[in-house]
Amino acid sequence: MMKLFKVFSMSALLFGAVTVSNAQEDASNKDSMSPSFGVKGGVNFASLSGSDVDSPDSRTSFHVGVFGEFPLADIFSIQVEALYSGQGFQTNFAGSDGDKAEFQLDYINVPVLAKVYVIKGLSLEVGPQFSFLVNEEFDLNPNSNNGDFPLDNANTFEFGVAAGLTFQTEMGLFATGRYNMGLTEIYDDVDAKNSVFQLGVGYKF
Repeated sequence: MMKLFKVFSMSALLFGAVTVSNAQEDASNKDSMSPSFGVKGGVNFASLSGSDVDSPDSRTSFHVGVFGEFPLADIFSIQVEALYSGQGFQTNFAGSDGDKAEFQLDYINVPVLAKVYVIKGLSLEVGPQFSFLVNEEFDLNPNSNNGDFPLDNANTFEFGVAAGLTFQTEMGLFATGRYNMGLTEIYDDVDAKNSVFQLGVGYKF
């Protein structure tokens, strides 16, 4: 009887340990599969590509915005962002006091990215990007408040692709690099598309 009691007790302890372990694992998996949100920002190196443009100089500007990440598996998630992004290019222009004039195209970019974690903390992202024009102007003096000429010629919507990588610390801080390529023309009947390199930092809550 005592032997049977010991066997029963050991079985109960083992069952309890396995149950607690599974509960902890399920809680951990539930946390890892929960949506997360964050903020990000950084620098843009923007230019144009296409047969109707002649290698213009890049415009240095910025991007800033928010994002949400929605896990679908342990190593795969969908990340949706909304970013204000300064784009365009620079060019030489007479009367600009020796400075390069800027053609400024500013967008609200909405990339929808497939995100794959190749190792802990390091992810690759790629997906379509939907861009909505919010400002277009030609600036003769980019370093001052003078010389701005508002324009209204560019298409108000652009479709493109975005691809990059991100390294994130356990604290939620991360650094990211990305390339955005426009697939539709900035102007009707003109082969000129946005081409933007981005370097940024952010924090995921």
